[in-house]
Amino acid sequence: MLYKHTLTLLLCLCFSFITLAQKTTSASTTLAEANPEKAGMSSKRLQNIDQTLQEYVNKGYVPGAVGLIARNGKIVYYKAIGYDDAEAKDKLQRDDIFRIASQTKAITSVGIMMLYEEGKLQLEDPISKYIPSFKNPQVLDKFNPKDTTYTTKPAKREITIRDLLTHTSGIGYATIGNREIVAIYAKSNIPSGIGTPMGSLGKAITALGKQPLVHQPGERFTYGLNTDVLGYLIEVISGQPLDQYFRNRIFAPLDMNDTWFYLPAEKQDRLVKLYTEGPNKQMVPMPAIGKMTPAYPKAKGTYFSGGAGLSSTIYDYAVFLQMLLNGGEYNGQRILKPATVRLMTSNQIGEVNQGDNKFGLGFSVTTKAGAAKSPVSVGTFGWGGIFGTTYWVDPKEGIVALLYTQKYPNSHGDLEDKFRELVYQAITDSESKE
Repeated sequence: MLYKHTLTLLLCLCFSFITLAQKTTSASTTLAEANPEKAGMSSKRLQNIDQTLQEYVNKGYVPGAVGLIARNGKIVYYKAIGYDDAEAKDKLQRDDIFRIASQTKAITSVGIMMLYEEGKLQLEDPISKYIPSFKNPQVLDKFNPKDTTYTTKPAKREITIRDLLTHTSGIGYATIGNREIVAIYAKSNIPSGIGTPMGSLGKAITALGKQPLVHQPGERFTYGLNTDVLGYLIEVISGQPLDQYFRNRIFAPLDMNDTWFYLPAEKQDRLVKLYTEGPNKQMVPMPAIGKMTPAYPKAKGTYFSGGAGLSSTIYDYAVFLQMLLNGGEYNGQRILKPATVRLMTSNQIGEVNQGDNKFGLGFSVTTKAGAAKSPVSVGTFGWGGIFGTTYWVDPKEGIVALLYTQKYPNSHGDLEDKFRELVYQAITDSESKE
């Protein structure tokens, strides 16, 4: 009897050690390409992605696209199809650099949570504790479109850091927000953070603090300049410009050497050409729009938008996402604790909805209702960027997936949905969804 108990104990210890070793190995190694079959994926089925991306290129729907899929820490798909410059027929390369726009938000959110782990802020802190112009916020009451005058009423409470991370503060978006807030922000020269390299983040966010809110803090999900405010909060607390904080605390430890607000001269020739749609929805190069020029990542910029300012490669961002899937660690570098990652990727908006899904601290989080309409698992988290980049992380399936193009607007926006479906049909050992 004693022998059986001892043997059982030894087997349990060995199993625990093996499991721990596997997790440690996953977190202490870099993403590298591997045979898809070794990660429970079908090489043959993954080829369907090639065909779909090529079809969209051939039809002129997108100039080109790069896709990357990693499963269980192994890259099973990593291809560039189409063109960087469709007119010159310059082939798109896997390591080309894309404007990732709102994918910047996740990196800024991680930066904030690093300060949270260090005890330098609390999620329920009012933002006015650090940026005084947000004291005594006002909510928009009546708006006159003829002269853009408006009246306000006092907010019921202060905006908290949690409100900013969840986009429930009531702060709107310049340029892409609702009609009223776009007009109000334009009057005060509030930038959108997209393609606005000049100016001062501190000056803009201080001015933003004096603008009316779209609704009472915490009552609704409103996509807005919340993460730009968090970027300035990082500067205030850390005492560093946002670009330096990212470089020192996130990019250098993770070897994200191709992720920048403004590209060094030696990397600028890798910036992908940006496209839009002409009057007949045909693909044409993106012209300058107001102050936004497509060449903004090549500027010697001074404005570091925590909500939309970064450019990066698909591989760099895959590393960032793999770190989160690993519970905050990658290649032996600990960025966040597992408990913090769990917090960021859990519902933080209660009964408030973000479509069919919920929102964590910087990410959309898939619910049962969302998973019922998509192949992704409950608990999948992700987001994207306005210029045609998207990503998601499915912890249950061990998947990190990204698809990058450079076109806005895009009448054929179903490519993202097709890509997602093609990723999951290539899985050969999937568990049933919850």
